[in-house]
Amino acid sequence: MRRHRGTPGGTVLAFAAAALLLLSGMAGAVPRVPAADDEVVESLPVVAGWTQEQRRLRRELVQRPGDPATAIAAATAYLNLAREQGDARYAGYAMGALQPWASAPAAQTPPAVLVMRATIAQFLHDFDGAERTLKAALARQPGNAQAWITLATVLRVQGRYTESDAACRALGRAGPALYGLACLAENDALRGSHGEARDAFQGLLASPALAEPAQAATRQWLLTSLAEVEELAGRTAQADAAYRAALAAQRSGYLLLAYSDFLQRTGRGAEVPTLLAGEARSDAVVLRLAIASAHAKGKSDVGGKGDATELRERFEAAAQRPGTTALHAREEAMFALDVQNDAARALKLARLNAQRQREPIDLLIYARAAVAAGDSAARAEVRQLMQQIGLKDARVDAALS
Repeated sequence: MRRHRGTPGGTVLAFAAAALLLLSGMAGAVPRVPAADDEVVESLPVVAGWTQEQRRLRRELVQRPGDPATAIAAATAYLNLAREQGDARYAGYAMGALQPWASAPAAQTPPAVLVMRATIAQFLHDFDGAERTLKAALARQPGNAQAWITLATVLRVQGRYTESDAACRALGRAGPALYGLACLAENDALRGSHGEARDAFQGLLASPALAEPAQAATRQWLLTSLAEVEELAGRTAQADAAYRAALAAQRSGYLLLAYSDFLQRTGRGAEVPTLLAGEARSDAVVLRLAIASAHAKGKSDVGGKGDATELRERFEAAAQRPGTTALHAREEAMFALDVQNDAARALKLARLNAQRQREPIDLLIYARAAVAAGDSAARAEVRQLMQQIGLKDARVDAALS
């Protein structure tokens, strides 16, 4: 069962359009027979980061485009590339892998395809579309645990905790109890029940079954969640201990970014380049390196101004694609605030981002930008939004005080 966190943005239809153009071009084409076995018929583009398995999936997708399992496997591979490389165009390729069902009604689309489509929509910050698609899948397959955990996450990201609770409870009935309990604990922590959430995660981690090496990923996920509970409660030392325990269990992209942000917030940004060394240079990774460099104030660092320049160029390139500003608003707000020292632009982007995403990091960026810009009205907006969704976060309170 996949657990979903954080979502960059991107373009959905690029691969689909390319595929349609390719097929239409093939309709009237005359096949060319190579004169020799070693003659090169066509040179396919090299995609950075592709593994042999991902290339195999691409070939199988061409051979069996209407097979749901193949399409979902290919879409998952593309979406993983989008996450790893910070290039949301691969999310478009992921959606393109599901093209055979693009015009089919939900009632005639395999539920697994609907869930994959919703996962891509979530990644692209189309939370309303993801919710509709997940509910369509669940109407046909009420016991689909993957659909429930994705729906719970989509609702949580929007600050709809009560509705997310309902999805968490359904998840607990449809899948292993651990997931439903952890899901509810995450929501409890966001609402300020930090002690109850802490006890829930520690109780789950105490299970002897999780000590098995095969459960390292699950243990890491629970420890990361525990670290985030401690951050919400303002318990810095306990959060650091939980993050380090999570790293000892198993590294993951989400964990590394979350811990990088924690280190930066607690004055340990100099540790970030070492932590992220060897990671793929996704937008999120380069952003953390650029922030660490900016806060180093002339101290020796990895990447230096090159990280900031590279990221600025990436954002400028992404801005050429219609509708991408809102999708990158969180990252661009962080860049404007912590690298460019442009509080006014950071506040504008943070406000735009909070219209879609209301995770703690989003409200924290909003609060910090409001304070940096000296905008008392914006500070009031953050407080009102916190009250509206019921979020309790010691970091936001400290930023606004």
